[in-house]
Amino acid sequence: MRRSLRSPLPQRHGLDAVRLRTPADGPWTLMRDHLVERLPRVAPERIDEMLARSEIAGVDGPLRPDSPFVPETFVWLHRDLPDETPVPFPIHVVHRDEHLLVVDKPHFLSTIPRGRHVVETALVRLRRDLDLPELSPAHRLDRVTAGLLMFVVRREDRGAYQTMFRDRRVAKTYEAIAPHDPALLLPRTVTSRIVKERGIIVAREVDGPPNAETYVELLEHRDGLGRYRLTPATGRTHQLRLHMAALNVPILGDHFYPELHDKPLDDYTRPLQLLARTLAFTDPLTGENRRFTSTLALQAWDDYAAWAL
Repeated sequence: MRRSLRSPLPQRHGLDAVRLRTPADGPWTLMRDHLVERLPRVAPERIDEMLARSEIAGVDGPLRPDSPFVPETFVWLHRDLPDETPVPFPIHVVHRDEHLLVVDKPHFLSTIPRGRHVVETALVRLRRDLDLPELSPAHRLDRVTAGLLMFVVRREDRGAYQTMFRDRRVAKTYEAIAPHDPALLLPRTVTSRIVKERGIIVAREVDGPPNAETYVELLEHRDGLGRYRLTPATGRTHQLRLHMAALNVPILGDHFYPELHDKPLDDYTRPLQLLARTLAFTDPLTGENRRFTSTLALQAWDDYAAWAL
């Protein structure tokens, strides 16, 4: 039943309404009273305003200010959005068809809404700008990583493509710009055990059986810098950044590894020089072989002086 319920409220700014389930019992006479207690960060006056403007809905339509409390039902509403600094970089569409949307995500743009980033995310921008209300990510990229990001256009196709990524049936390569160490023997496979604890911003390598593997190649080097191809066999949080730091050639612009340095969210200087370059897979719906290549370039390789400003 829960999966079949659709929101009676349309998307706003490319975002779905939040769905709440009311408890089996409680002291409230009105739905309004329950929402005031349920949403302590929302001023009671704001809830009254939303009810008066039919911006809160139940399974039978908009709730009124005097709608009685109903146990074990659903309520939908749009939360007020935080103030966000616009991310001043475009999203380039690499491929679009009835099933898939593949884009080049810029640095500093999150994949999905999270924390202080809501409207200024790839998912919300694309839903709004391309009028694709059912769009969902097949996988994710870190906010500071640029490059290929794939989305599923229709709700009914999500499972097939998301499962493909989960089961590691997608070949991915990345490029990175980092210091060149003539003594570092490459290519090589780097393995380690990576853990990421909830609430802690960085991941770390610990003793134990490896759960992360990256194949590292040096493509070319000049002026003390190297251009590397990274091929991950696993997808641990910050895996590529940790493995490059462990080789003592941390990726340029990395403010997490090997040491954490604070950087304001609206500081768009010196982006992390990590790019999701290729995606290749057998399409689970059509059976065709798919391969996509990013059109972006890493600035520090082509113009280090401009990147370092």
